[in-house]
Amino acid sequence: MLIGARQVGKTTLVREILKGHDFLFLNGDDPMVRQRLTNPNIIEIATLLGNAKIVFIDEAQRIEDIGLTAKIIHDQFEQVQMIMSGSSAFELRNSTHEPLTGRKFEYMLYPISYEEYEKSAGYLDTIRDLENRLVYGFYPDVVNNRGSERALLNEITQNCLFKDILAFANIQKPEVLENILRALAFQVGNEVSYNEIAQLTGVDKNTVSNYIHLLELAFIIYPLTSFSRNLRNEIKTNRKIYFYDNGIRNALIQNFNPLELRNDIDALWENFLMTERRKYNHYHRQYSNTFFWRTRQQQEIDYVEEKNGKITGYEFKWNPKAKVKIPSAFVESYDAGIEIITRENFRQFVGEFEV
Repeated sequence: MLIGARQVGKTTLVREILKGHDFLFLNGDDPMVRQRLTNPNIIEIATLLGNAKIVFIDEAQRIEDIGLTAKIIHDQFEQVQMIMSGSSAFELRNSTHEPLTGRKFEYMLYPISYEEYEKSAGYLDTIRDLENRLVYGFYPDVVNNRGSERALLNEITQNCLFKDILAFANIQKPEVLENILRALAFQVGNEVSYNEIAQLTGVDKNTVSNYIHLLELAFIIYPLTSFSRNLRNEIKTNRKIYFYDNGIRNALIQNFNPLELRNDIDALWENFLMTERRKYNHYHRQYSNTFFWRTRQQQEIDYVEEKNGKITGYEFKWNPKAKVKIPSAFVESYDAGIEIITRENFRQFVGEFEV
């Protein structure tokens, strides 16, 4: 199973992997495919599969009870290798979780990572393009179509991003969803108050919480929770919200200004580093617990990783000359290392490169 947001290249990736192989392609957006794969019997499945040894089902979340159909194929047609992709985690995971327990491998595809980009475009061109990527992000179509970034990002946010959520949750007021996202976009790098967002958007706190959960499942945003172990004055329950892509965040607030004309460069830099680190950890299977840290006295660490029993704090600064005050309470209480990540040394934080 390959999951990820719309437009990140899932179908393209699978087709590239299968290049040179004979395979059966079934598109869950096709009504005929949905009909044939919804609650079929073994004879109907055998007829549909024919002699195919590889079956690729795209937009699998659109097929009712696809998990049960996939279970039958897995158990009764042992010679068949099946690949499913989908952009809706809540539908695809929910419909396959129980039927396919112990029968599936799940992979997550993000927008292009900085590491991938540099290894493809080269060090110098990628460094030159860093400021553009902070503004326009890493969606494949956006990277590949210079000059059309704004139009493409507006198209993605207006017509693609909410498609699965609106269909799944039967949301009557999509403008509320967009208003919540805009409020989150302005709060990147800060702790998020559901009560405050509720007041800003005119809905109740529970609605805000439910919508944010759906936005997480649609791979638009993700949370970071607070780190708390020893100190009485640590913030214990708050969370920050980040976007999987800077370009999507900027499209939501309609700000594509260059960095020199912006007052949110620190937020863009933090969101970029957080997301690229997330991609790096996922693709390289660097398993760790991730947090931010803050006390009621406003001492804070932007990002905390706990890996193999070792705690490391990271501070993010776009300006390499910016002053950084390291909270001694954090370092001493957790025997923690501290690293300052700036535009001069960020590459090793987001990828593995030859020195």
